[in-house]
Amino acid sequence: MTVRAYVALGSNWGDSASLVGRAAEVVASLGSEARVSSLYRSAPAGPIAQPWYVNAVVGMDTVWTPDILLRHLWAVERRFGRWRHAHWGPRLLDCDLLLYGAWVVDKPEYLVVPHPRMTARRFVLEPLAEIAPEIQLPDGRRVRDLLRKVQDQEVERLWP
Repeated sequence: MTVRAYVALGSNWGDSASLVGRAAEVVASLGSEARVSSLYRSAPAGPIAQPWYVNAVVGMDTVWTPDILLRHLWAVERRFGRWRHAHWGPRLLDCDLLLYGAWVVDKPEYLVVPHPRMTARRFVLEPLAEIAPEIQLPDGRRVRDLLRKVQDQEVERLWP
């Protein structure tokens, strides 16, 4: 059985644009029929002063379960030198499983799908809407409608 999964990528350490672009290719290779959004630049969230982020979203069909896919995403983070320094702090690479078909996963210790903060983050919704404009969350809300509610957040498309 294949399921359409969506993964958010972000970086604000080093050559973030290059790193997110290369990481998106690796994440896309974890499935088939992959689509990769443009790169977007966004202001950091949280209490720590830090550089702006570069973000993208990858959509793909996968045969991996959500748990196994998440483990593959952690391996991608490690491959690109991810280290966990400070919560809400600068990131070399962050890979978050946003959606996994219509599944709802609630394992708060390590995996919650849909991603619990995605609906309030334009830097996630903008690239997701670019590659899947009609996508809905399991509760029926449309990403394009959620995106309208966060237009006040500063996000800039860098390039396709």
